[in-house]
Amino acid sequence: MTLDRAVQAFAGVMVLVSVLLTQFVHPNFFWLTVFIGANLVQSAFTGFCPAGMVMKKLGIGRGDGASCNRC
Repeated sequence: MTLDRAVQAFAGVMVLVSVLLTQFVHPNFFWLTVFIGANLVQSAFTGFCPAGMVMKKLGIGRGDGASCNRC
């Protein structure tokens, strides 16, 4: 799995978790969804991806042709 795919999968899981938390725990968890979306938008424009940096340090996507060059 490339680093890009791992970041996309992580973002998708986090969005689904935040929606479930909003539905079943407290409505203010929608702010988590907003934060995730804002982070994805800024990452698309700047290339700065904190999740990608952490995953790279953990060894995810190492050796694959990942295009996340600023992570």
